[in-house]
Amino acid sequence: MDAATRALNPWTTFGLMGVALTLPLLGDVPVRAAAPVPADGGAKIVRERRLGRHMRDLTVRTPNLDGSVKIRILLPRNWKKKTKRTWPVLYAFHGGQDDYTSWARSTDIEKWARLYDVIVVMPEGGNGSYTDWHNYGRGGTPRWETFHTSDVVQLVERNYHAGRRRAAIGVSAGGMGSIGYAARHRGLFRQVASLSGILHLTAPGMPALAMVTNAANKQDPAAIYGLPGVDAANWRAHDPYVLAPRLRGVGIFFSAGTTGRPGPGDPKVGPVDVGLFGERAVGQTNREFRKRLDGLNIPYTARLYGDGRHNWPAWRRISKRLWPELMVRIGARRL
Repeated sequence: MDAATRALNPWTTFGLMGVALTLPLLGDVPVRAAAPVPADGGAKIVRERRLGRHMRDLTVRTPNLDGSVKIRILLPRNWKKKTKRTWPVLYAFHGGQDDYTSWARSTDIEKWARLYDVIVVMPEGGNGSYTDWHNYGRGGTPRWETFHTSDVVQLVERNYHAGRRRAAIGVSAGGMGSIGYAARHRGLFRQVASLSGILHLTAPGMPALAMVTNAANKQDPAAIYGLPGVDAANWRAHDPYVLAPRLRGVGIFFSAGTTGRPGPGDPKVGPVDVGLFGERAVGQTNREFRKRLDGLNIPYTARLYGDGRHNWPAWRRISKRLWPELMVRIGARRL
């Protein structure tokens, strides 16, 4: 399955001691006894794999998820382990049917990051819809939102000197996640960017689309937000449109296609293509979100670009142009 297909869903070393000074540049790195520092909820880094001088994959175990998950982190050129300074940080969230390698695989994010004094964090999001699952009112795992907004933030701050000047960018489900997290966790992000995220989750037809999409992913669609109607309050509590008043003071960017026609760089597909009509539906929610912000007199930047499929060609172009603005917003200087 290629990256474009994976992005279609809008939901969409530690342990060995005493050898740290003799490790090669690449490979698994054992954790020394004094490190790493765990998160408050018990999440901990159990393995670090160096993929280059500045890229590392972290394996994390957390009570908020079943099993272990990965985080990819990019460190700036002047990063040091032993220092009291901190660095601005950008959190990059992937879309549904994808994983934590998505941004590195589908964009030049490593190249963009090297130009700035910034840490980039790309956590696993599964197909979890960027929420703590409702699970028929029982709660419990998976708690993706708690993992991202608490575990991941604390782990990179306590172990890699990530600071509190934070921004978030996400595509598809990750776009809705970045906007939703900023609204539900005031002060977490200075700037958020959604690329083809659903920004009016409870608009007519959208709950049904979400349910069908997650059922196709072999998930229990009622377990995520609950049953539409019955659990309407929980659906609304995760709808960026409803939460919009809580975004005042946050820098907001959002973009989406609106026509349901292919754009530059899109693959040749038939007119009845989920990536085309799906993007049109997403674009409509972005239009409604724009009207909502206008009514609230909340500043934003929007780019509703017309033609474009729900996949990486447009997201890659937009994120590249947006990158310098994100860096300015969090005070990451160009190196």
